[in-house]
Amino acid sequence: MAKGGFRGGSYGGGMNANMIKQAQKMQQDMLKMQQEIEETEYSATAGGGVVTAVVSGKKELVSLSIDPDAVDPEDVEMLQDVIIAAVNEALRKADSAMTSNFSKLTGGLNLPF
Repeated sequence: MAKGGFRGGSYGGGMNANMIKQAQKMQQDMLKMQQEIEETEYSATAGGGVVTAVVSGKKELVSLSIDPDAVDPEDVEMLQDVIIAAVNEALRKADSAMTSNFSKLTGGLNLPF
């Protein structure tokens, strides 16, 4: 057996164990944050408030309310556009919250999520 070989169970005097603990804590924090975001609802209005869309952090449409005055049988296309705008804005809010919260957690490490 060669002399002066690797001794001990971890390289760097326990540095690996500390890094593993930090990674596990970050993973737990991320899972908790993800759950909180998924349980949060994000709403947006469009068309001057005639349409309100509410989405969950899971990016599912939870509710949609339409002011009856916005319903014009002669201009269904406009109502469709307003609904799409409200839903898309609510989804953007959910995305933004997730990105912002994960960025705070990772300290700007620029991780791919």
